[in-house]
Amino acid sequence: MTVRTFSIQGMSCASCVNRIEKEISKLKGVHSVSVNLALNQAQVKGDEKEVSAPQIVEAIDKAGYSARQIQEEQTRRKLTFSIEGMSCASCVNRIEKAVLKVEGIHEVNVNLASNQAQVTGEKEVLSVESVIEAIDKTGYKATLIEEKANREFRDENEEETKKLFKDFTIAAILTSIVLIGSIPHMMHEWGNWVPTAIASPFFLLLLTTYIQLVPGWRFYKNSYKVLKNKSADMNVLVAMGTTAAWVYSGAMTLFPSQLTEMGFPYQLYYDVTTVITTLILLGRYFEVKAKGQTSTAIKKLMSLQAKTARIVRDGEELELPVEEVQINDHVLVRPGERIPVDGTILQGRSAVDESMLTGESLPIEKTEGDKVIGATINKSGSFTFRATKVGQETALAQIVRMVSEAQGSKAPIQRVVDVISAYFVPAVVIFAVLSFITWYFIGPEPSLIFALTTFIAILIIACPCALGLATPTAIMVGTEKGAENGILIKDATSLERAHKVETVILDKTGTITEGKPKLTDVLPTPNGFSENELLQIAASVETSSEHPLGEAIVEGAQTRGIEIQKPESFEAIVGQGLRAEVEGKDVLIGNVKLMRQYNIELKAFEEKATQLADKGKTPMYVAVNGEFAGVIAVADTLKKDTIPGIKRLKSMGIDVIMLTGDHERTAKAIAKEAGIDHFIAEVLPEHKAEEVKKLQDQGKLVAMVGDGINDAPALAQADIGIAIGTGTDVAMETANITLMRGDITSIATALRLSKSTMKMIWQNLTWAFGYNVVLIPVAAGLLYPFFGILLNPMLAGAAMAFSSVSVVLNTLRLRKFKTAV
Repeated sequence: MTVRTFSIQGMSCASCVNRIEKEISKLKGVHSVSVNLALNQAQVKGDEKEVSAPQIVEAIDKAGYSARQIQEEQTRRKLTFSIEGMSCASCVNRIEKAVLKVEGIHEVNVNLASNQAQVTGEKEVLSVESVIEAIDKTGYKATLIEEKANREFRDENEEETKKLFKDFTIAAILTSIVLIGSIPHMMHEWGNWVPTAIASPFFLLLLTTYIQLVPGWRFYKNSYKVLKNKSADMNVLVAMGTTAAWVYSGAMTLFPSQLTEMGFPYQLYYDVTTVITTLILLGRYFEVKAKGQTSTAIKKLMSLQAKTARIVRDGEELELPVEEVQINDHVLVRPGERIPVDGTILQGRSAVDESMLTGESLPIEKTEGDKVIGATINKSGSFTFRATKVGQETALAQIVRMVSEAQGSKAPIQRVVDVISAYFVPAVVIFAVLSFITWYFIGPEPSLIFALTTFIAILIIACPCALGLATPTAIMVGTEKGAENGILIKDATSLERAHKVETVILDKTGTITEGKPKLTDVLPTPNGFSENELLQIAASVETSSEHPLGEAIVEGAQTRGIEIQKPESFEAIVGQGLRAEVEGKDVLIGNVKLMRQYNIELKAFEEKATQLADKGKTPMYVAVNGEFAGVIAVADTLKKDTIPGIKRLKSMGIDVIMLTGDHERTAKAIAKEAGIDHFIAEVLPEHKAEEVKKLQDQGKLVAMVGDGINDAPALAQADIGIAIGTGTDVAMETANITLMRGDITSIATALRLSKSTMKMIWQNLTWAFGYNVVLIPVAAGLLYPFFGILLNPMLAGAAMAFSSVSVVLNTLRLRKFKTAV
């Protein structure tokens, strides 16, 4: 029996899941099917000899969806390309379709906001050149972005911003002259002051032609590219609208008598042509400038990387570029310096500022044996550490990669918008033509001018740029805010889905608790040993034990400055405790069974031990020379943020459940202390995923929070898997969201960030769709018969430019997101 995973495209709701599961279940040899809508994946358990992967793919295709089997990660390759020339959502669709035709390609995600494409395919087949060639054929320029953590992040918007500003400035100056020169042609009684040379139609034609063919050439160039590929985008709409006005005006300037004799009314549109082009260039300038502000996360992260490292090799201290640091190198760090790579402290102690990666404002105390993260800042002392992760394996490199992939990914809601946008531009052109024909025959005189005005206005105002930017810009800012607060979001789907979470399951050890037992109580018998004497005896015995509870007792004694002796003899009694001789004393430490075996009378301390257990503590009895000496208790204590973090989740209306392998009594005590109303105790590691599924079967959308290897299956099973970043790499790789700070309060922040991002997306989409729904009919002249209102094409150009800029500016408000509830 084998489990195979398939990636599915086209799913949108629960009914899709049901349809696919039913279709696959019909196949002979299939044992079980689990389709995950959030991950767009299906896990199929069955006999590989009876049912093949192609058969499963065919069944999914039959259900109406496209699918492929997910290969092992080592056989796949993911590349990121920078793309020049995109302007709207239809550009995105065209590039994605072209790249998907390239051999070896599995998946393509094109992001209009970042001007990037993420391409995933087979390592042995996927060719960088073939992808670039496919993109170039669609009319755009593609460049491979090298994945290197220490490479300076190139701000690709800067060059485009400068060029747009230059084009706009030239266009604005010439347009001002055209507007002045057009006054006599629009208002004869007001135009006497305008010099004859400036008002000359030939002079106006010359300036307008320059604006159309120099600053405005980008619209023609891009239109040619897309039309050549039998498609259309906003460049086509702008080019058609401005060209119609320009050509009509030019013809009327060069052949006025001939055209008027043929029935064409004398009308010059030079002001309309130049103003529209200038306003759209201004809108594009503000849009590109604002888009640059939405994609600062990776640039910020890249700038954190240290440039050099001070290492010791063969007794010699060397200062080398950080790229040359090797695993196991001993690295020296002085106060105020950035830590170059990840590692473990060998000697020294300090306070390290990790705020740039975790969002934690206070420096963290570090001493021998503690881990340090590359790019964080050493605040006070000096120390030497052993490099454990370098290059692409460092935490910073992984964060950069995760943020980059998340920003380049596509939310489910965006795919719907893409489909709409693909049909939008052709529909607008058809509508504009129909409007022209209609008003030409039934419009007021001069009907040609009226029809031409509506034609131009519709083409200009219906640009789909705002639609294409609504979702990806919000995703980019959302993932950036997450990274700033130590919350790494795997992809756009995870960010979109997280706000719907109803139930959060918290693994106890390492999530709710510290994951490391600590000494809590030392209770000697009356008239016997003092607390410190009892603790010294117990710690001396436990120095020979490797049990975590024993380590907690030893650490507790060391913290109190108690001198620990080495036992003369030592014996571990399985399932009961320890027996040893310390300074001539015969010592027993263990549970009730051990005490009874040696006939030790516990007297009234059994009740105290029960009280300790009820508080979630583990009591251990101590006997010296056959006499009961007292009880020492150890507990895995709550993290300092646990109680406020759980309160925050509950205040959001989220049901919090604790999952633990502890006994019922201990689990109940810890849950009560943490403020958790529901808990599931005595759960074996391999059964955690089953508990998650039980809740999902009740119709709940579940988030699982854990930090260990044994949490990975449960994280994968959950609708949203959240890994504590202080835990294992396996848990982090499996999860949808990783909390670098490792505290529970970040869970609420992540869910709130998801909610804020989705709110922003819906605001953007409402504006973008509403803008088109309301203004396209106005541009078509539908209000003219009732109110005499006809939209001036110049106002249409201003409105179109404003629509895209407003969406991006609205998204930038998300940068003010605060972590506090």
